[in-house]
Amino acid sequence: MYELGRRTVSNEARRERDRRRTGADPAARVFNMAEIELAIDAHLPEWPSRRDWGVGVVGAGFIVRDCHLPSYRDAGFRVAAITSRTESRAREVAEARGVPRVHRTVEALLDDPEVEVVDVAVPPAEQPGVIRRILNHPRKVRGILAQKPLALSLAEARELVDACEAAGVVLQVNQNMRYDQSVRALRWLLDRRVLGDPVLATIEMRAIPHWMPWARDGRSLSTFIMSIHHLDTLRYWLGEPERVLASTRPDPRTTFPHVDGINLVILEYADGARASSWDDVWAGPAREGAAAELGVRWRFEGTEGLALGTIGWPAWPRREPSTIAYATRADEGKWRRPHWPQSWFPDAFAGPMAGLLRAIETGAPADISGRDNLNTIALCEAVLAAATEHRVVGFDEFHV
Repeated sequence: MYELGRRTVSNEARRERDRRRTGADPAARVFNMAEIELAIDAHLPEWPSRRDWGVGVVGAGFIVRDCHLPSYRDAGFRVAAITSRTESRAREVAEARGVPRVHRTVEALLDDPEVEVVDVAVPPAEQPGVIRRILNHPRKVRGILAQKPLALSLAEARELVDACEAAGVVLQVNQNMRYDQSVRALRWLLDRRVLGDPVLATIEMRAIPHWMPWARDGRSLSTFIMSIHHLDTLRYWLGEPERVLASTRPDPRTTFPHVDGINLVILEYADGARASSWDDVWAGPAREGAAAELGVRWRFEGTEGLALGTIGWPAWPRREPSTIAYATRADEGKWRRPHWPQSWFPDAFAGPMAGLLRAIETGAPADISGRDNLNTIALCEAVLAAATEHRVVGFDEFHV
């Protein structure tokens, strides 16, 4: 069950309502735009039947303290224990967020009989090793929520996916921008072809990230850390592209060596649709004294309508909900602007965990499964190849 205002609706009732509204024949679909505006509550996750699965968390950094744990608490998920490389940090986070037990090692956490699923939240270079330790432990857990990027190469990511499948452990990847409220609301509209056939989708990021120390020594900076959000979102909206064009240059503000700072990407689709991601981590000399104009905006144009959105993330730690506005030929030129109180940071972080728990309950593939996520890693590889080798890359060179 979930709540929106004073309405409480079950996941099953929502799906039945959507089936009645859209009909079985796509050509015969008739949309009542007022109903669609109400139905945009599909930006919320579908919750598992059980919310008391015991979650063990590996890692105690900012993203765990201020995003994972608050969102799990608000969703009613039960975090049973936490561990971190620095035990004092784990104890500090546990005390701040009400986690009952702190374990000194990953193995001790896995020995805890209350830990049924593990949320791995460590730097990308460390994550594969932690996942292998989980899979090699005598006591098997039911599922793993890994962070993006699953790995820093397609080969290693594929190895992890194969190992989880062989062990019978459900693997979900925390590509949490899919659970940003505006991103998810647009997907709801696309599934019902409210905007018609896709023509052009764009995501434009002008924001200045705080690069964590672990980002300094990787083979990729923006592609596997920032652009991966937008590339995965474009896959979520449009599927797999045919060709990839990309250009990159270093970010003048970032002092440590890197190849891919500012990323410009174009994706070409077999049906004629085009998509682009402009990832500008320089965003002008705002930190150096100029006025700032920061934000993340997206736009989706179809044959029957268009949608515009903003992502609230650059305002963090101030909670700023993402937005969507859409208009269609069938709606007499009106703009529809549904809104919600939730924001990407931290609320959307409950969604990937909900997807993992639903997969464990139902036996169906996770909604952001490791197997699916291999094509997001493949798209990152294609972007990096296109930008550094200065060529148009066929996605079939990489996709799984």
